[in-house]
Amino acid sequence: MADTAGCAWRYTSCVYTLCIVTGMSIGHTLLGLLEAGPRHGYDLKRAFDERFGHDRPLAYGQVYSTMSRLLKNGLVEVDGIESGGGPERKRYAITDAGITDVESWLAQPEKPEPYLQSTLYTKVVLALLTGRGAQQLLDTQRSEHLRLMRVLTQRKREGDLADQLVCDHALFHLEADLRWLELAAARLDQLAQEVRR
Repeated sequence: MADTAGCAWRYTSCVYTLCIVTGMSIGHTLLGLLEAGPRHGYDLKRAFDERFGHDRPLAYGQVYSTMSRLLKNGLVEVDGIESGGGPERKRYAITDAGITDVESWLAQPEKPEPYLQSTLYTKVVLALLTGRGAQQLLDTQRSEHLRLMRVLTQRKREGDLADQLVCDHALFHLEADLRWLELAAARLDQLAQEVRR
């Protein structure tokens, strides 16, 4: 949670969809992709990146370490091994246990993650405690939110339906953040009195 929450406020270096990717279960996602049929690790990486990794493609090492763990846990099996000029290529297939695991994961609701102690809130309080400009901090953050919203809106216009849905998800969260920024700005004097007691 800490990494995802931190990512949610560092928009200069990462986009909201990165938070989605890092928060998801890579193992379950790869298992779900295997339900279409056996695949090599390379093919799994490509399928993942096309569907979910626009902003942060999976590293090959992450694919193979995940597949090794799934193999050890009996959720996948080696469907074939091809040898050529390079290293042997394993083709993986999902097992019945793997299918059951995916079904169970899909049926579980995701825990809503309220930002009850966000980095931005912490910055506002510390700015007030130390006599710095909390209003400037909020204005700067608002500008950064608006910048990212323009980027995502452009991406949404150019993307397919899946990409549009991802961008909408991010935009709705950013809009909620903007409302909070406006509310915090309106209450800065009152908050300053409370935190300095």
